[in-house]
Amino acid sequence: MQLLLILMALLLPPGAGAAEIIGGREARPHSHPYMAYLRIQSPEGGSACGGFLVREDFVMTAAHCLGSTIMVILGAHNISRQERTQQRMSVLRAIPHPGYRRQNLQNDIMLLKLTNRARRNRFVRPVALPRSQAQLRPGSRCTVAGWGRVSQNRRTDTLQDVQLKVQRDRVCSNLFNVFNSRSQICVGDRRERKNAFRGDSGGPLVCNSVAQGIVSYGNGAGTPPGVFTKVSSYLPWINRTMRRFKMARNQRRHHHTTPPMTDSSSLGRSWLSEI
Repeated sequence: MQLLLILMALLLPPGAGAAEIIGGREARPHSHPYMAYLRIQSPEGGSACGGFLVREDFVMTAAHCLGSTIMVILGAHNISRQERTQQRMSVLRAIPHPGYRRQNLQNDIMLLKLTNRARRNRFVRPVALPRSQAQLRPGSRCTVAGWGRVSQNRRTDTLQDVQLKVQRDRVCSNLFNVFNSRSQICVGDRRERKNAFRGDSGGPLVCNSVAQGIVSYGNGAGTPPGVFTKVSSYLPWINRTMRRFKMARNQRRHHHTTPPMTDSSSLGRSWLSEI
């Protein structure tokens, strides 16, 4: 139970203290055009998470970022301003992985179907997903970006990024008894004060221009390593889900009904009420 409480401290969104970048720097404006900022509303209040555009009409994030309603902001650098580069749109349907379990933080991945397709330009562009389940080698350097606190007590509204090193699975297995090497990645060198921390939740781990991971959990102090959902382990579910919505759109054109998908509002209330 104590471990779960420590892990959940990382998962709490910004209103309650959400995952942020520690040890990073302000990103060059619009150098991560796939980044999405999620404003989440739930019965408990407002919060925020990160996410990333994977198709013009889909954003990927963590399942623990689920809420009653979600507003997506693309093309942002400073989220406190109404920048001309920004595209704001609501979420038509939130689709957490059916195997998501908040008790052990497994399958912490969710797809957000946008109400409108994003307009591709140099400020807004999807990131590539892995094409296979090839493993990341320990020592690989990858980038994480996000908005929020840059320390326990200091906030920033501008996008921050940091380079982190992939670790051997046993490093996280020794620290977290819920770590699953088949579906999670261990990231961050304990000798460096660099990590994703509270509000970066749901943001991508990008390695060689490919989104390999999703910020999921870590220890409550923000010290590395952290645990990321392994995107490649979910490729069949990701492709099937996005293809299903493409089929649904085609069916509507031919006056057929849309296949039912998960209702995010009831799931969001259930998850958030138990934090």
